Amino acid sequence: MEQEKNKISRRSFLKNSAMAGAVCTAGVGNAALFTSCKNNGNKIVPLREQGSYYIPNLPDLATDGRELKAGIIGCGGRGSGAAINFLESANGVTVTALGDVFGERVEDLAKSLKEKKGIDIAADKRFVGLDAYRKVIDSGVDVIITATPPAFRPEIFKYAVEKGKHSFLEKPICVDAAGYRTIIATAKQAQAKGLAVVTGTQRHHERGYVESYKKIMEGYIGEITGGCVYWNGGELWSKFRQKGWDDLQWMIRDWVNWTWLSGDHIVEQHVHNIDVFTWFSGLKPVSACGFGSRQRRQTGNQYDNFSIDFEFENGIHLHSMSRQINGCSNNVSEFIQGTKGAWYSEGSIEKDENGQPFRGKIIKDLKGNVLWKFNREEEKATFKQRDPYTLEHVNWINHIRAGKPIEQASETAVSNLAAIMGRESAYTGKLITWEAMSAAEQNLIPADLAFGKNLDVKGYGETSFHLPEFIPIPGIPQGNQTR
Repeated sequence: MEQEKNKISRRSFLKNSAMAGAVCTAGVGNAALFTSCKNNGNKIVPLREQGSYYIPNLPDLATDGRELKAGIIGCGGRGSGAAINFLESANGVTVTALGDVFGERVEDLAKSLKEKKGIDIAADKRFVGLDAYRKVIDSGVDVIITATPPAFRPEIFKYAVEKGKHSFLEKPICVDAAGYRTIIATAKQAQAKGLAVVTGTQRHHERGYVESYKKIMEGYIGEITGGCVYWNGGELWSKFRQKGWDDLQWMIRDWVNWTWLSGDHIVEQHVHNIDVFTWFSGLKPVSACGFGSRQRRQTGNQYDNFSIDFEFENGIHLHSMSRQINGCSNNVSEFIQGTKGAWYSEGSIEKDENGQPFRGKIIKDLKGNVLWKFNREEEKATFKQRDPYTLEHVNWINHIRAGKPIEQASETAVSNLAAIMGRESAYTGKLITWEAMSAAEQNLIPADLAFGKNLDVKGYGETSFHLPEFIPIPGIPQGNQTR
């Protein structure tokens, strides 16, 4: 591989991520806030100059400004939650249009908005079907919130930017190489139009992570030399096929278990943790080599565990581990090693007000001494709003109202494609390079997407949806897999 052709320096990556959105470089508080520091006499040399990297401003509520009308595309659990997050992030914002493939989801969210927020969505602003997203975008909204199954997000983003709409995109923002390229091309168009694009990688708007990022940029752990990221948890929900459901209806209702819709859980869920490393390091992976398996998942064609070794541009390695199996040890965290110390996202000795462990943020030197930790009590005393799912909307609205573009899609696309590389390595048993994956012809969405038809899920079987014929088998080319 010609690494120089694809190489993006950490400096240029962070500069591009900051972009014109420097409206919020003041940070989340004053210099001492949320900080308990002890340098033990060691000289701390910044990795980056202050102001050269993006730090969001995260007040309790967005600054007042022009009224914003939002359209919700995808009215399931996450879309419904995002609608409430948006409404609670600012004054002068409302929801005026809803769209989903299934009518009952539109009606359920309309009812919820009426009961919880007193918002009555007009009957002619409730759209149903595979093209509902276009109708929402064309309905007169200012901004769109996209929370459909991930497979549909690239095309929705593309149409929204064509129409000049500011976008909030839930993660992951793509499930395959074709979707990745659509996101990258559309992100450039969004930048050219001066739009505000924020993604649902909410750790970028969680104050503990933001303060940790600042400390690493200030040099507290030295140069980054590697790390480990984990999302080991229990199984998610599944929907068994019901009488009268055709292929598409079943799959969309059970979307979290189908690779073409969700990307598999390394992409749909574990991308959060991978994203922390790509964000903090400013690097993209050169290659991924790993394995996974399916042991207990009951529907769909995905795996339920992955273990991936990523090599990054400067030769450092990241170990990625993810699992969705009940009854096992759980761990959702990130660890980053540096030449002078290490950062840990988990503070296992600290509990929240309900006695449950919370994600503490700690930096230790090479001898294990604590140099810094995030002061959660100070955050609680200073801010009322501590939910990162709401704070990401606060930041988005602030950029829109200030007329200061922000574009997070291209940054999120890096961690998203990294997760896709890991998935494909596990599925095939091969080492997958960034160069090959980013240029691959892979497009997992069935060509003739329609209700009432048998669907060909590309690469994972023909038209028969009976397990286990179309579950990937490492070491055997897809299309030649039999059991």
